Amino acid sequence: MAAGGVERRRPRTTAEERHPMIPLKALQAQVTALTDDLRAVVAGDSELESSLRKEHGQATDARRTAGTFETWLEDVLDQAAVAWVLGCVFVRFCEDNALVEPLWIGGPEPTAPVERAVQHRQQYLIDHPRRNDREWLREAFTYLRGLRATGKIFDEHNPVWRFDISGEAAEKLSEFFRRGPGLASLRVEDLDTRFLGDLYQDLSAHAKKTYALLQTPDFVEEFILDRTFEPAVKEFGLPDTSVIDPTCGSGHFLLGAFGRLVKLWRKREPAGDIRVLVERALGQVTGVDINPFAVAIARFRLLVAAMKECGLTSLERTPAWPVRVATGDSLLRWGRKSSHQGDLLEYGKGESGFAYATEDADVLGKYLREGQYTVVVGNPPYITVADAARNQLYREIYPDVCHRQYALTVPFAKRFFDLAKRSDEHGEGAGHIGQITGNAFMKREFGKRLVEEYLAHHVELTEVIDASGAYIPGHGTPTVILVGRANSRRRVAGVRAVLGVRGEPSQPDEPSMGLVWRAIVDQVGQPGSVSDWVSVADLPRADLSLHPWSLSAGISSPVMSKLQSSARVLSDVVDNIGYTGQTNTDSAMLASKKQFVRVGVEADAHLQFVTGEAVRNFVVHEGDHSLFLHRDSETIDIAGYPGALRRLWPLREALWARRTFAKLSYKEEGRPWWGWHQVASQRLGASLNICFAFVSTHNHFVLSRSERLFNRSAPTVKLRKDATEDEHLRLLGVLNSSTACFWLKQVSQSKAGSGIGRGIQPEAWMDRWEFTGTKLQGFPLPGAYPLGRARALDSLAQRLASLSPAAVADSGVPTRERLRTAHRDYDLTRAQMIALQEELDWEVYRLYGLLDGDLTCAEPPELKLGERAFEIVLARKMAAGEVETQWFARHGSTPITEMPAHWPDDYRALVQRRIEVIESDRNIALIERPECKRRWASDGWDEMQAKALRDWLLDRLEAPELWGDRPTPQSVAQLADKVRHDDDFRSVLELWAGRDDYDLTKTLAKLVADEHVPYLPADRYKPSGLRKRVQWERTWTQQRLEDAGESVQVDVPPKYSSADFAKASYWKARGKLDVPKERFISYPKAGRDNDGTVLLGWAGWDHLAQAQALATVYLDRKLQAAWPAERLLPLLAGVAELEPWLHQWHADERPDFPGSPAQFFTDLIDAELSQLGADRAELTKLRGVMSA
Repeated sequence: MAAGGVERRRPRTTAEERHPMIPLKALQAQVTALTDDLRAVVAGDSELESSLRKEHGQATDARRTAGTFETWLEDVLDQAAVAWVLGCVFVRFCEDNALVEPLWIGGPEPTAPVERAVQHRQQYLIDHPRRNDREWLREAFTYLRGLRATGKIFDEHNPVWRFDISGEAAEKLSEFFRRGPGLASLRVEDLDTRFLGDLYQDLSAHAKKTYALLQTPDFVEEFILDRTFEPAVKEFGLPDTSVIDPTCGSGHFLLGAFGRLVKLWRKREPAGDIRVLVERALGQVTGVDINPFAVAIARFRLLVAAMKECGLTSLERTPAWPVRVATGDSLLRWGRKSSHQGDLLEYGKGESGFAYATEDADVLGKYLREGQYTVVVGNPPYITVADAARNQLYREIYPDVCHRQYALTVPFAKRFFDLAKRSDEHGEGAGHIGQITGNAFMKREFGKRLVEEYLAHHVELTEVIDASGAYIPGHGTPTVILVGRANSRRRVAGVRAVLGVRGEPSQPDEPSMGLVWRAIVDQVGQPGSVSDWVSVADLPRADLSLHPWSLSAGISSPVMSKLQSSARVLSDVVDNIGYTGQTNTDSAMLASKKQFVRVGVEADAHLQFVTGEAVRNFVVHEGDHSLFLHRDSETIDIAGYPGALRRLWPLREALWARRTFAKLSYKEEGRPWWGWHQVASQRLGASLNICFAFVSTHNHFVLSRSERLFNRSAPTVKLRKDATEDEHLRLLGVLNSSTACFWLKQVSQSKAGSGIGRGIQPEAWMDRWEFTGTKLQGFPLPGAYPLGRARALDSLAQRLASLSPAAVADSGVPTRERLRTAHRDYDLTRAQMIALQEELDWEVYRLYGLLDGDLTCAEPPELKLGERAFEIVLARKMAAGEVETQWFARHGSTPITEMPAHWPDDYRALVQRRIEVIESDRNIALIERPECKRRWASDGWDEMQAKALRDWLLDRLEAPELWGDRPTPQSVAQLADKVRHDDDFRSVLELWAGRDDYDLTKTLAKLVADEHVPYLPADRYKPSGLRKRVQWERTWTQQRLEDAGESVQVDVPPKYSSADFAKASYWKARGKLDVPKERFISYPKAGRDNDGTVLLGWAGWDHLAQAQALATVYLDRKLQAAWPAERLLPLLAGVAELEPWLHQWHADERPDFPGSPAQFFTDLIDAELSQLGADRAELTKLRGVMSA
């Protein structure tokens, strides 16, 4: 297949197609329903709740969690719900495959018919009239617990014994399997349990997110075992081989190792009793996982695999095999004593110490003793630890590798080596380690200690395999395979490295046969081999002793040699490269400039916050602002900024919980909670900066002339203080060239991923790259610069920005004629920039000596995308059938094979010479291709115009003249009446609507549909969000007590997710810290009876104005409309929602109130409740925050 080509994809089979089974979504719904049921059960069982609170307290003291009880409980209840569902699946599997004689649930199989199971259940309930389906299901679990083979799966650690689902929930669960979607056969001829692995990964969305659940594909497991297990057996001998996967999940590595062991024992002792051999093999395989139901699945799968090997078909006749799989946190130092668990010997006696109820504390110390295994393999989670307590605990246990904001790949990388046998003084006898893990540690700062202090000196890496280009299902994170030995003595000099050349061009039908994966497998044993996909080399160990690593094979060509021969590099002419700083809570600190103005945040309390996505094509686009109370190296007291204080105070504890570089919280270290996490004071100020996109498909550098804040994704190149604008511009020109893009991609790390999470990028130009300041420092500089063209491009870019629809709307009414004129000029300016960039690229080739002659044009004609020389070459290859590409379709251009006739003759001749050079000079051809040429990607004019018109209209709807002097909510219909005769508004609305016969009220309703958030929590959140809201309100109460001088423990409340909000637009407006960013407040069901449109208030009203607005509506509905109590109480609940804030911010007496506004509204609430015959509890219920 030609380079850059794309194969057509064929539909892949799903897990359910491979294994006919119960629909996954239906099972997930059962887990959700049971979780909700158990939540109610816990709330109604004081004894159970007390024991859970005690366990949470112990876990907190042991630093196993920093979450609130409610947040922690969600995880516990999810595990319990999964245990009930999974227990039923186990029972059904055993029934359908005739592994047990009794029958409890039944299914479609004639050997285990549901009708017979129902008869058994009915007889049981007749014999036990006070029992229900919960006890009947437990009868099945008890039976399996009593069998020697399955006893461990249903032992006392299984949550089904601790958590009583309600009788109604148990009946629904039973009916799900008997008559609902669960009535599907689980019979498989070969007892294949792969479907259980699919369940492990997807049964619980909560667990999948919390634990980063991910199966290891069989072909990856086999590859790693080939490189670890096989040499270990040869070295240590079969009897002394021992395998552990400390992150075993559903047991793929365990099953693979077990199968190999049995095969070897059969070969060694062909006449031996197979049951003895199987027991022996099981005793050589160990697995540990933090997830209880993963362990249950792994145990069950190993058991079934053992039965298959022995030809057993009955669990009753299956012996009690030693299945060494345990639930527990593999990163902890399990043993007699440790800080997280107390005295485990005492725990075993039930006297003291701590371990979760689901954990196998009695065996974890034995299983996780260091230095005992000959083979350690696995696929550790790639996530960072969100829980602050666990994060800090791991950091203390693994101080030599955990650095900065580390991912779990780092401590697990060390833990794998720790568990393996250590070598002797001669460097012999070391255990073998193999893991597929996230590759972020190779390039991100948190991996520095792991690479330079641990891997470089304390262990022996033998193979480092770049798997980021391979298609590995589910692995959206780019991965690397590490193979090594627990040896630090007499290490071999070289490390086998498989280096990536190119990623998988398309998703293969069979992942194990993907082009990149096959290249890895075929070439790993051939050092010096090179293919289109990978190259293999034995690198000097010293090359991997320094951070960062780059496992890209790059392109060995004279181009790099020529570029690298430059006398000077960028670090010779710049003062520093880096970013302004980081907030570590962007969701709290960031908002648009208009949003900050709307809520009264002081103008000098925020600045534009630049991210890499805003740095494109010579322009820094307008984006969010950030609260920023820093001047030079000092943090300004927020008390002097009351608007900013009101904005941030509700988030104080979340901000105070941020961790400092000393690994303490801001609160513990005494740092201002409103400050940024890190500020580089030397990069502050309004001096010139060249900022660039840290992650992008191509290079984007922009000259910034105003004071801005640049985050990590948009670092800056800062020259010396007295550097002129021209010195910046000449550097800007060369950095934005195609030559610079080529060089950067040879030395930088591709972020191309593989698998479902990231998807396959079919063509190389689509891959994103990480352009770091460290790499950029070595950028070679030419002897001369393209200053003239850089200056012109910068000027045109500023003009282009002034012609955008947003700029037109900002400077006046965006009329049809103004927009038409701007559109014409915008297209012309952009075409000039495309042409000028092309000239700059060809000028830079000459400046670096890549071309001898000058192939530039002083005054080129405007160019459309698709008309550049490399694009004509590419189009001709397409026409000839040599390549397939999405380049033209993705960028909205038309491929042309002939030069446009309207070009001047001299320019046509010049482009022809360029084409000839591309086709004849391989060095230029390496650069003149989509991977290195500017894409000029942007939103189309129509999309930009629609957004600009919408924003202008919404801004006008916020105008003070529409809302009057007193805060009074208005319906959409009332707003329509107010703008009905506003000619400017109507003309712009017509443009936005795209028609002149629009219905004004309906069109306004469509305009504001996603711009408002309801005033009551009950209308904003789903039940999960309401539970979190309860915790936030408790935190605010604690903060107020703290402000009053009391010593109180303030809980850090949990973050929200999109699943917590009733509508996607609410989530978009609020985010994970529930920070209001909407334009309007909505009052559902509060409008006048004759007006069916939504009632709105302005989101810029402070708490007092909101209370006045609600009181106005309340009194009108009470006195004028004579609403009954049930319709009035929600409005009163809205005032009660505001009451604590009124007492916080409006407690002082005011002349326009009889005392303080806060007390006025408290008295109003009490008086109205008395008249309505209701109480405060009813208001709390209406708000949706009843349960604590």
